[in-house]
Amino acid sequence: MCGIIGIVLRERGLLLKPLGTAIKECLKNLEYRGYDSVGFAILSNDGLVIRKSKGKIDDVTSKLSFDESDGVCGIGHTRWATHGKPSDVNAHPHIDCSGRIAVVHNGVIENYLEVREVLVGRGHEFKSETDTEVVAHLIEEYKKLGLKPYEAFKKAVSLLRGSYALSVLDLDEPSKIFFARNTSPLVIGIGEGVKFISSDIPAFLDYSRDVIVVQDYEVGYISRDVVVIEKLMDRNYEFDTNPPGTELVDHSSRVRHIDWTPEMARKGGYPHFMLKEIHEQPQAVTNTLISVPEELEETTKLVSKADRVLVVGSGTSYHASLIGGLLLNDIAGIKAHAVISSEMKWFINSVDEGDVVIAVSQSGETIDTLLALREAKRRGALTIALTNIIDSALARESHLTIYTRAGPEIGVAATKTFAAQVVTLTYMAIKLAERLRTAPEGRVSDLKSWLRELPNIMSAAISISESKVRALSGVTTIWRSIYYLGRGLGLPTSMEGALKLKEVAYIHAEAYPAGESKHGPIALVDDGFPVAFTILGGEVDLILSNVEEMRARGAWTLAVMPKGLERISRYFNYIFELHHLPYELTPAVYIIPYQLMAYYAAVARGYDPDKPRNLAKTVTVV
Repeated sequence: MCGIIGIVLRERGLLLKPLGTAIKECLKNLEYRGYDSVGFAILSNDGLVIRKSKGKIDDVTSKLSFDESDGVCGIGHTRWATHGKPSDVNAHPHIDCSGRIAVVHNGVIENYLEVREVLVGRGHEFKSETDTEVVAHLIEEYKKLGLKPYEAFKKAVSLLRGSYALSVLDLDEPSKIFFARNTSPLVIGIGEGVKFISSDIPAFLDYSRDVIVVQDYEVGYISRDVVVIEKLMDRNYEFDTNPPGTELVDHSSRVRHIDWTPEMARKGGYPHFMLKEIHEQPQAVTNTLISVPEELEETTKLVSKADRVLVVGSGTSYHASLIGGLLLNDIAGIKAHAVISSEMKWFINSVDEGDVVIAVSQSGETIDTLLALREAKRRGALTIALTNIIDSALARESHLTIYTRAGPEIGVAATKTFAAQVVTLTYMAIKLAERLRTAPEGRVSDLKSWLRELPNIMSAAISISESKVRALSGVTTIWRSIYYLGRGLGLPTSMEGALKLKEVAYIHAEAYPAGESKHGPIALVDDGFPVAFTILGGEVDLILSNVEEMRARGAWTLAVMPKGLERISRYFNYIFELHHLPYELTPAVYIIPYQLMAYYAAVARGYDPDKPRNLAKTVTVV
């Protein structure tokens, strides 16, 4: 949930800017992963130069003197706090007692209190409240006991329990950056005369699109000339000086060329990434629809034989999973259920060899989803990853992988990746119905035809909705709470709409099945209370009674609904009328007004929608 960058140059000035400036720019590309505090360490002629502070990069740039710091080897970090509050002292990098070792870390060291107690007993003095600091002192301790720097690093890593992506500088190995990974993402970038180690690819897209994904329990280093990766074969957690067993990894076959461009990870004239990515949804869906048919051929063949399908995800990906589960039942006639990843443990005892588990995650690194997939796989289920990131942990550990082609998503609040996930799951349901002949041939061909038109319909929905949302943004500034009500596919669409408003505008928003609203939630409704209804076309008469119930208590009502329903327009204070299309394909289109409403509400209330408080893009802690 933090962002890490490490850079090693063949020679000073190779990037035509100070190394500190390059680190700052890379961290800006990672700020969606955390922005409580920021810092860097650079090996320069003056030794190990460390600057760190609480605050966002733009706010502390001058204070940290990024642009005045240069060298050939450096690491940087932008933090989302887990252990220790956001503060200058808890900001990364963390150093050892001698000040010769600097560490940046993403993840959680589960046994840090135990390790810290041993190190304190051996005379080490700690300055922060973080779990990360134990790593610097561990390396220092093993060097005192006679191990060389890289061997001391590997030994220190072998003692750690938990999740970690680590990058380490050591003054005694001045042209190398050590790294290690377990669970938390880490990738290597290979450029001309420069190498990178980072939490995510967008950090170094300006310089390299050739990457190696570091895998769990791998350690190694990058230098000006080489990349070394080893597999850590044993982790005995013992405080001794026996070097851990490792196995050298031939990584040449793992180099991947990423087809993302640097421009894709920039704002491109938009004021925020979130708005840019909302507008990119038609292209994301177009690219996904071009690529997924081939991947779905083998997948649908195997899914068609399943006793049951569990679609697993967290947050926005869970809402996409709900839509996927409903469509697999409705269109394909397959017994399917959506499960929140963190709740999978309560279902796992029933999983067996006849089941298929589809794990949905934008990053492919979401820890709850990854743990659910691993346990399902252990129990014999066929596992399928649906992710946006090539060679992510979820992709590597699943039997089959389907990649959405949404491109890099920088905004913390997912938008275009949600659309890509929904469209992929919809296409899967249609292909399964075609294979199993569980839907009339005319219905299947009609859905496939409409699916090809979906990007154009989404573009129109953005155009239709944006001006109406802007006009509404003044009203949203006074909202303190809102209900989103829907039925069928309108419910997960409502859930995603409510989540977006909570995430970026900090307005309390709750989604309910419209029919359940009278079983408790309606008690909060009085004059002016806003209620948004998601009406997708097939449930008009059912939901109209719920609208009347809310209006009778003085609610201010809003509807997202198809054109052509003039007979119910008078029941609403505000309406978004969108293209009429088959019910099964509505979620990817009808979410758009809600996404824009959340974005413009955040801006009207003075918040940065790209950096919602307390949130990070990828959740890699349980």
